[in-house]
Amino acid sequence: MPDSASPDQVQSGISGSIASAYDRVAVVIPSYRVTRHILGVLAGLPHWIWRIYVVDDRCPDNSGQLVEAQCTDPRVVVVFNEMNLGVGGAVMAGYTRAAADGAEIIVKMDGDGQMDPSLLPRFIEPIASGDADYTKGNRFYDLTQIGQMPRIRIFGNAGLSFMTKISSGYWDIFDPTNGYTAIHARVVSKLPMDKISRRYFFETDILFRLNTLRAVVVDVPMDAKYGDEESGLEIGRVIFDFLSKHLRNTGKRIFYNYFLRDVSLATIELVGGVALVLGGLVAGAWFWVEASSMGVPASAGRVMLSALPVILGLQLLLGFLAFDIASVPRRAIHRLLR
Repeated sequence: MPDSASPDQVQSGISGSIASAYDRVAVVIPSYRVTRHILGVLAGLPHWIWRIYVVDDRCPDNSGQLVEAQCTDPRVVVVFNEMNLGVGGAVMAGYTRAAADGAEIIVKMDGDGQMDPSLLPRFIEPIASGDADYTKGNRFYDLTQIGQMPRIRIFGNAGLSFMTKISSGYWDIFDPTNGYTAIHARVVSKLPMDKISRRYFFETDILFRLNTLRAVVVDVPMDAKYGDEESGLEIGRVIFDFLSKHLRNTGKRIFYNYFLRDVSLATIELVGGVALVLGGLVAGAWFWVEASSMGVPASAGRVMLSALPVILGLQLLLGFLAFDIASVPRRAIHRLLR
């Protein structure tokens, strides 16, 4: 790619300096039951994309063979998984191959045609300019566009987004299941690929893994777009599975950030808050049982003795929460990784 921006780059909104510094932008497309859309998706990708990786995740419709037979774009590389690894496993296979081939920024798009390729510069520029390590789509910025989204998805995404804020530590992001993402290849090399969830929890789990690296994540506004494709993610079916995994990741994140890596005032607030709340609740329960067995109401002193630790404990926990929200990573790490 030349140092000066080509007409395609200028039209796409990528400045010449960014285009020359990051001339190896790769797109990874997990392919599973998308034979109706995949060729159109490939045809719609702009010319300045360096390489395109289609990952056939043991597709029963042989989408990988379809691409090899009918797509003549020399940038397209088909990767075949020997077994079905789920969307997460397919994306990680694409990440690994793209990074090994020398890609600098890797964009993940779906093969069902939902993701607008004209938005690619929005995802790339924050990473290329050093403001982010990972970018992801957010369909909730424009309130006039949210009406296109089914109500069950609106409420489901709101619930999942709140759980993701707690478990990942990225309090300033939303729409965690959005699969339109971009990441710097140096950050990919630091991710524990063997530990990241391989199914529908992938987009959420990778946020938790990125937080353990202190990577900067930025939301990219985009419109909701739905065609004739059917989503495999049924929020009502996965929400309890997601809840258990969020609880696991929350515990791990708090342990890593506030006990293993560092011990700070927030650690004292957390430990003290939990101890006081639990102590107050136990004392209150004990006083209530004792008073009930004697057939008399608990004295005002005992009520205050049990309520005061709970109130103080909640104040400490709110202080911890404020510290955690303020600790969202702000400095991109990919320039420090060599």
